[in-house]
Amino acid sequence: MRLSTRGRFAINAMIDLALREHHSPVPLSELALRHGISLSYLEQVFAKLRQHGLVESTRGPGGGYTLGFRGDAISVADIVSAIEDSGSGAQETSESGPGGPTDMTQALWDQLHSALMVHMQTISLRSLAQEQRAKGFQVKERKTATKGILKKPTANLERSTAPNSVFALGQWLPGRI
Repeated sequence: MRLSTRGRFAINAMIDLALREHHSPVPLSELALRHGISLSYLEQVFAKLRQHGLVESTRGPGGGYTLGFRGDAISVADIVSAIEDSGSGAQETSESGPGGPTDMTQALWDQLHSALMVHMQTISLRSLAQEQRAKGFQVKERKTATKGILKKPTANLERSTAPNSVFALGQWLPGRI
């Protein structure tokens, strides 16, 4: 079992979604900015997460990604299993065949992989989000887009004491001079 950078990015992004699960969908562009990950890389990660039902996408203005189901039902093992390719890690075989150098330790790596997966199954996404909140993390509200909606101008009703016509000016000037 090998936890790649892609797996770590996926776990970080999922924690971010879990922290914002009661808010509007989170656009990938915001996730990319917050975590310093390229947008195209995140799109690949979220495509795999979406295929496994861990996230749901919403299209259009105000769209983005939300958790596929409750955060306490998603474990770290679910995220890693969705992201990591099945051909990598402990399942690789040796070219030398049975009894070869890597075959001697294959049972050890299989046991470690199983133990790691069992442990990751006990860690829920909700618990990771709660740890971040306990450390003082605050979700900043995203301003909703108001494109196309114009605010009505407010009328400024200041009364002027200046004359409003030439005739009123003629009546007003002799009293001022």
